[in-house]
Amino acid sequence: MDEIKLIKKAIKGNEKAFEKLLEIHSDRLYRTAYLYVGNREDALDVLQETANKAFIAVGQLRDERYFLTWLTKILIHCAYDVINKRKKETPAADNIIELIPGKREKLDEALDLVEAIDQLNEQQRNAIILFYYQDLPLTDVAKLMNIPVNTVKTYLSRGKSQLKKLLGGDDYNGKETIS
Repeated sequence: MDEIKLIKKAIKGNEKAFEKLLEIHSDRLYRTAYLYVGNREDALDVLQETANKAFIAVGQLRDERYFLTWLTKILIHCAYDVINKRKKETPAADNIIELIPGKREKLDEALDLVEAIDQLNEQQRNAIILFYYQDLPLTDVAKLMNIPVNTVKTYLSRGKSQLKKLLGGDDYNGKETIS
């Protein structure tokens, strides 16, 4: 069934349509939640809270095209609630494997990347996660962050530069990397 039709049904109160939409976007939402909170249990809690809040408020969604953007914004707020309730901790190496299924040999690189992203300031981290991990267009990232598109571009550029420094830059492991 067409996603827009499902969204329209969900807005009208159809539980099955809303459930199907969550199913469609569950992997993307889980990965985003995981990047914010750093562990499986908290990420699942964030997803559950997001689903609950979104179901209650779905009737207020005005434009069906922005369903995923709207849902992601709710998820981010829920993730910050979880982060504020507990002392932030670095994700355990075992949990990082979930981000890169089938690529155990890349575990060290993934752990380094997650730790480096965690060291970015909040705006840069949000821009990087939304743009690169959620694959949202710049305009949607700008709406979610309530900032102009050019500011998002600045955060992305500065965030990538900072990640490059944190991860070893042009001379990583003695080998020159492509910029």
